[in-house]
Amino acid sequence: MYSESDVLEYVQEEDVKFVRLAFFDLRGVQKNISIMAGQLQSAFENGVSFDASAVYGFETPEKSDLFLHPDPTTISILPWRPNTGKVVRMFCTISYPDGTPYKKDCRTLLSNAVKKARDAFGVEFRFGTEIEFYLFKLDEKGEPTKIPFDNAGYMDIAPEDRGENIRREICFTLEQMGMHPESSHHEEGPGQNEIDFHYSDALSAADNAATFKWIVRTRASSAGLYADFSPKPLADKPGSGFHINISCSDNNKKRNVLAGILKHAEELTYYMNCTEASYARLGSFKAPCSIAWGNENRSVFIRVPSTTNEDASRLEIRTPDSECNVYIVFTLLIYAALDGIKNNLEPPEDVKENLFEKTASAKFKTLPGTLDAAKKIAGKSPFIKEVLGF
Repeated sequence: MYSESDVLEYVQEEDVKFVRLAFFDLRGVQKNISIMAGQLQSAFENGVSFDASAVYGFETPEKSDLFLHPDPTTISILPWRPNTGKVVRMFCTISYPDGTPYKKDCRTLLSNAVKKARDAFGVEFRFGTEIEFYLFKLDEKGEPTKIPFDNAGYMDIAPEDRGENIRREICFTLEQMGMHPESSHHEEGPGQNEIDFHYSDALSAADNAATFKWIVRTRASSAGLYADFSPKPLADKPGSGFHINISCSDNNKKRNVLAGILKHAEELTYYMNCTEASYARLGSFKAPCSIAWGNENRSVFIRVPSTTNEDASRLEIRTPDSECNVYIVFTLLIYAALDGIKNNLEPPEDVKENLFEKTASAKFKTLPGTLDAAKKIAGKSPFIKEVLGF
C-alpha cells in the first residue's frame, strides 16, 4: 500500500507528468482535475481547491470552495496513455477549507460506515459486483445508436459473440490498473455483456466499480462503439443490472444482515434505482421487484447463491442498476445490515416460487413502482436522514 512518499518517489522515477485527481458528485458521476506532477507534493500538503457550486448536488455559489486531498493508496497508472510522460490517477477525499471532512463526500460516507461496522460491531463487510452493459454501434457522425454490436445471447461464443475481444481488452486494462476481474461473458440481450469482480473491502469494491465503468467506456470508444450502462436501453430486451454481493465477516450474523436489508428495501430503492428508466427494468427479465428472499431464487430482491464453500456464503442484491452512486448504496447497505445485527432481526421464510408470475407475487410487498414514489419514501425515512445527514 503506497504512502505519500512512495507516490512522490514513483512519480519521479517513472516519468509521470500528469496526475488526475478523481472524485464523485452525488449521482456517482466521476469528476477529475489534472495537475502537473510537480504540484503533487503541494496537493498532498494543502489540497487542491475547486468550485463546489459547479458540481451536481454540492454547494451554492456564495460559499463554494472545497478541497481535494489525494489518497496515495489509490494510485493507478492509466495504461492507455503514453509510456513517456505517463498519467496516473488517484481518488480523493474532500474537505471544507478548515480541513474538516465534507459532509457530501460519498467516499468519506462509505469509509465512516466501514469504521462504524468494525469499531462498534466488530464486523467487516466484503462486496463483489456483477455489472451489465450494452455495446451499441455509432452512426456516420460518431453518435451512439440503439443498434446492438451483435445478436448473441446468454454465454454465446464467437463468432456470434462479437464483444469477446473487447471484454478481453477491458480485463487486461483492469489488471494493469491493479484490479481483479473474476469472469466475463455475453449476457441475454443482443450486444449485452457482463464482467464480474472478485469480492473485496467496501471502499476498494466501490472504487473498482467506478473505475470499471470508465474503462469500459474508454475501450468501447477505442473500438468505435458506445458502452451503455443505462438500466433499460432497449424497451423489449433485458435491462442491465448492477448486482451487489455482500458478505459479513461473522457468518453467524448472516440472517440478521439479510433481515436488516429487507427491512429497509423500500427506503433504499431511490438510491439503487435513481432514474425513470430504472422502473421500466424492474419486474421483468430477471429484475425482481418483490421484497423477499430465497435460496438460488432469481425472482426475489435478495438471492442467497448456492456454494460449495461455506466461507464464501453471500447475499446477492438483484435490484440495483449502474446509474446508482455505488458509494452511497454500499453505505446504506452497511447501515441496514448493522440495523439487523443491532436489533437481532430475523428474516421471513425464504421464497421458493417464481415471483415473476403474478399469481405467486401477489402476496408479497413490492418495491416502489416509480422514481417519484421511491423518492417520497426515501425523503420521509428517518433511517436515510440519519445515515446520510443531508
